[in-house]
Amino acid sequence: MTPKPLSRRVVLASTSLLCWPLARAQTSAAFWAALKTPGTVVLMRHAQTEPGVGDPSGFRLDVCSSQRNLSDAGRAQARRVAAAFAAAGVVPGDVRSSAWCRCVDTARLAFGQATVWPAINSTFQGQGDPDRGRAEVLAAASAWRGPGPLVLVTHQVNISHITGEFTAMGEMLAARFADGRMQVLARLSA
Repeated sequence: MTPKPLSRRVVLASTSLLCWPLARAQTSAAFWAALKTPGTVVLMRHAQTEPGVGDPSGFRLDVCSSQRNLSDAGRAQARRVAAAFAAAGVVPGDVRSSAWCRCVDTARLAFGQATVWPAINSTFQGQGDPDRGRAEVLAAASAWRGPGPLVLVTHQVNISHITGEFTAMGEMLAARFADGRMQVLARLSA
């Protein structure tokens, strides 16, 4: 019995699966190389949370139990970020976080520290002033020279407003201020 030739779809799917680790390694290499260049900013969306969108009504920033927080998977994800930075020999020059507990917890688990910076607080559903926050981030990024990258742990809505890019929970963008805007150099998922 003669075997049937593989369909084009099967061949393409198999090829893409084989190439995926190489593509991920190239993305990873570009990300770590960018972080070793002066003036680089890491925009990180907080790690994985408990299911939901936004926060429960009546939440308070000073009461973590009233917010949507990191899940066990999110805490593990943040610890993987810590291990990856250590393995790459990259030490952040400064780590700033949104005041939301999921961001502060991500920053502390991933980088061992966090300074709350209101400029990167969530602007979801009309909270805060997104244009003012973006202006403050751009000003900080334009002045940043290191040593090490400036790490900002924030929310998807803020990252999208600053860069035009959508990020998954735990995903990081390496970016640099140039030509009046944040230019994304590379991205990495935890």
